Amino acid sequence: MQLTALLQATTNAFERLAVWRDQMNRKHAVATALAVVLGVAFLSPLWGGLTTAFKTGSGFVTTTPLTPPTPGIFTLQPWGEAWATIGPSLGNSLMFTVPAMLLSAVLGSIAAYGLTMVDWRGQVAVMTLFIAAIFLPKQGLLLPLSRFWTAVDLAGLLESIGYFGLPFAHPKHTTIIQLIVTHACFGISICTLLFRGYYLTIDDDILEAARIDGASIFSIYRNIILPLSYPMFMVVFIFQFTQIYNEFLYALILVGGSNPDTGAPVTLALAELNSGFSQNWNGQMAGAFVTAIPTLIVYLLFGEQFAKGVEY
Repeated sequence: MQLTALLQATTNAFERLAVWRDQMNRKHAVATALAVVLGVAFLSPLWGGLTTAFKTGSGFVTTTPLTPPTPGIFTLQPWGEAWATIGPSLGNSLMFTVPAMLLSAVLGSIAAYGLTMVDWRGQVAVMTLFIAAIFLPKQGLLLPLSRFWTAVDLAGLLESIGYFGLPFAHPKHTTIIQLIVTHACFGISICTLLFRGYYLTIDDDILEAARIDGASIFSIYRNIILPLSYPMFMVVFIFQFTQIYNEFLYALILVGGSNPDTGAPVTLALAELNSGFSQNWNGQMAGAFVTAIPTLIVYLLFGEQFAKGVEY
């Protein structure tokens, strides 16, 4: 009887294991199918844009979307036109994107430190203002922004201090400085919020031990908080680089045109590829891929650090 009961229990266990395995196989199959569907959905526009960029204008019209170009309609001309239009503006974008990214990240880190780890009256109210600033619509700030820079007369200020007499000075630097200050100021709020979330995870005992040793507020930030902030700085750098580099409205208001000699970034140059009365689809797709090269390089170089920072 005991042997029979043991055999029955073993059989039941194997049956339950087989049922569980079948359920897991079905779940795995559903998850795999869902991942494939989502992957195709996300990659289809990328593939469609890439194939369009290698087709002639007539070839794009006469072929089915997403199909690769045949030898008869294959061309590299859209890439040459895209680089000729966007290439000169690429340096302008990097000239204001990198400094604005660094400024907003550093100032956001300092602000988050003061709003998280230093106790003072009005802290909650100031943090509320920082959060509210994130939700201000850009469209509602364009007119005040334009009037502000008109009143400042940055070009006259630079002229008065003799900046344009320097060998590396260029008239477009006026617009570049305006874009640096504008993007840095508008990026401080979101950077502060990101850093504050990270600083809340830091053990207070570390700061308390530093205070007992006589460390000041500034030395605690410089010697403890700043080194610990490296992962979050990588997250903020990549986030801000993407936001500032791809921004269009502020550049449109402050620059006003696509001439690279006036400081026009790649976003305005990309819009120039539109021929107006007809759609230059292949040129625009090639321009979009050329424009995305710096962002892609940043993600490839700092993607691992970005993933580590997001874990916090």
